[in-house]
Amino acid sequence: MSDIKPIRIFMTGVGGQGTLTATTLLANTVLSLGLPVTSGEIHGMAQRGGVVESTVLIGCKSPKIGHGEADVMLGFEPTETMRALPYLKSGGSIFSSSEYLLPLSVATGRESCPELSTIEEAVKACTEDYLFLPCQTLGIEAGAVQAGNIALLGAMAASGKTPITVEALADTIRKSMKPKIVDVNLKALELGAAKSA
Repeated sequence: MSDIKPIRIFMTGVGGQGTLTATTLLANTVLSLGLPVTSGEIHGMAQRGGVVESTVLIGCKSPKIGHGEADVMLGFEPTETMRALPYLKSGGSIFSSSEYLLPLSVATGRESCPELSTIEEAVKACTEDYLFLPCQTLGIEAGAVQAGNIALLGAMAASGKTPITVEALADTIRKSMKPKIVDVNLKALELGAAKSA
């Protein structure tokens, strides 16, 4: 394990976006590459749109990611990306959806959400290495809005920021997902990877 460069991936989103599915897929892909991996998740009322946080750690001794430790952050919802910025280490990389999944309080007009430009400014203040992509739109283009999580994984894999490759993710999708949704997720992976090129 000492020869492996530790990589800490922090993922955040809201219930219903497939954050936990992406976590499992990512961890299984790391295992398929023969690398040591630890993953974990924290979620509350996920089925009601609550916050979901998860981690995938490659070659690390600790199973936790503290503030300032994440090498890579995946934000499945832009407001959650902004909220999780303290976890990113200096010089870390961010891949985030640019499309909102509004909480009930915002959807009903009781509260407001920061504009995407405000979120991008907050991200720029933390790192110059970031990519926003329209995950829900890419999921719909692939055949199902739920596949937007896979588009985000594709963008990360194509960036070369981790040892996880697009090909390895595609192989895990073929082996672990139900046959009827494999093609949609492979297309989403391809669309996300193209955004990172």
